[in-house]
Amino acid sequence: MSVLDNVDAATNLAKNNELQLLVFRINEANASAFYAINVFKTREVVESKNHYLTQIPSAHHLLEGTIILRGLQIPILNLPLWLDTTLSREEIKRSNILICDFNGIVIGLRIMSAYRVIKKNWNEMHAPDSYRLKDDGVVMNDTRLEDGSLCLILDYEKLLSDVIPQAMVNVFEDTENIQGIDMPQSLKNGTVLVAEDSKTAQTALKQIFKNAQINMLLFENGKKLVDYVYALEENARSVPVIITDIEMPEMSGFTVIQKLKENPNTQNIPIIVNSSMTGNNNRREAEVLGASGFIEKTKSHNVIPLIIEVMNANT
Repeated sequence: MSVLDNVDAATNLAKNNELQLLVFRINEANASAFYAINVFKTREVVESKNHYLTQIPSAHHLLEGTIILRGLQIPILNLPLWLDTTLSREEIKRSNILICDFNGIVIGLRIMSAYRVIKKNWNEMHAPDSYRLKDDGVVMNDTRLEDGSLCLILDYEKLLSDVIPQAMVNVFEDTENIQGIDMPQSLKNGTVLVAEDSKTAQTALKQIFKNAQINMLLFENGKKLVDYVYALEENARSVPVIITDIEMPEMSGFTVIQKLKENPNTQNIPIIVNSSMTGNNNRREAEVLGASGFIEKTKSHNVIPLIIEVMNANT
């Protein structure tokens, strides 16, 4: 039975500030680190030896080639090499491919073995400052397994932007999208608050708001944003809109929505979810909790028109 067969895909995990992680390793060394990915972004794990790899001429060095799986051509990315680990030919034969879905972009990540699925609360996910010292860092946050082993969560959006940049958001499309749109005065004069922990997504959003000449204040997780807004007290009502990711250490985006909607000073602030977890369940849950909009991260260049649409609908 596949390790993913036991995955509980219910969205109420995130609603309860919880998540499930698929834990895996990228080589066979006893001292090999544990890595993890949210199971909502995974489809299955397949054995590498059972799938023929077609190489692509002049491709990025981390793009090994493609495989055909259930009629779908899937690019295979060399995750160990991205993490400065080179697998031997024998290890490659014994390796597995983790099939993932990011915003509808299906890719395969080469891993050595899937370990197991664990459930964690977002407040058990930590983002040490050392991970954020450089913009090219690949680790977003970490957690601990039951035996105390460190488990690292990677910035998979950075991997995609490095290897398949055309699949990511085009920040310059935003300038064209807002031409001729009447912008609410409160948006022109206010500051949009954004909770986002991915350096890659942060960079894109900064450029998008700069292009639109709109002020924005960035928070590296949902808890920091909520604490900031609560501290504003009645002045929080002047915040034009809030944008939040779903997956964040300490506090998920769903919990951000819950807390802001239960506070009289913040309950009327429009909230837009900007996430790579684009399944219908997540969209529906965001709406049920009170979010005014939902946008895929690969389409973040459309976020300004969406903000204006949401603000106009709330007036």
